[in-house]
Amino acid sequence: MPRQFFVGGNFKMNGTIKSITDIIHNLNQAPLDPGTEVVIAPPGLFLLLVREHLKPEIEVCAQNVFDKPNGAFTGEISAEQLADAKIGWSLTGHSERRVVLGESDSFIASKTAAALSGGLNVIFCCGETLDQREANETIKVVTHQLAAVKEKTKDWSKIVIAYEPVWAIGTGKVATTEQAQEVHAAIRKWLAEEVSTAAADETRIIYGGSVTEKNCAELSQQADVDGFLVGGASLKPAFVDIINARQSKA
Repeated sequence: MPRQFFVGGNFKMNGTIKSITDIIHNLNQAPLDPGTEVVIAPPGLFLLLVREHLKPEIEVCAQNVFDKPNGAFTGEISAEQLADAKIGWSLTGHSERRVVLGESDSFIASKTAAALSGGLNVIFCCGETLDQREANETIKVVTHQLAAVKEKTKDWSKIVIAYEPVWAIGTGKVATTEQAQEVHAAIRKWLAEEVSTAAADETRIIYGGSVTEKNCAELSQQADVDGFLVGGASLKPAFVDIINARQSKA
């Protein structure tokens, strides 16, 4: 079966009650491609607001999850709490948490496993820095990040992999269609060799890194690009155009 196109919106630490309510209203009213799965990740403070008012066809995603069950972990949110609040997804491994907050591959893998065990779906982010790309280490870095997850979970059916080259996040620089396709194909090859052929065939691999309504249509046509994880553009009305990227190219 063909993989369902997937578009995620990561609001990061942006938004107010008013601006996020406006985004919800726009998404609720917009004609969205029914063949595309849409998931948005507002700041944690607004998760319940978004879930209450967003139409049910669009899923809501936490930007972070802890790797332990409920307990004495001040400031953290467990997978069980998110699932109880009808939040069905969590991000893990975003480069801003890897780089700014120092999260290791092992810790991110533990959080991914905890999210899956707690009943969540996961958008797992991986990607290389500019120095690593220039040293021709992209595939080595990305597969190492994936291998850490493999050590802690066997079921990839609820994981969407987001390839996000660090050098392209929030910089306005975008991987070329050829660069994106090359890495996505390498990830799919790794899944086939290290997990299973079923995982390789079924796992959606999406691209993130300065995705806009201007570059999404061409990227969406690549054989191994199954959608996008969108940052700043998800805060704008043009997010609808990205969700409908495949229709615009049809």
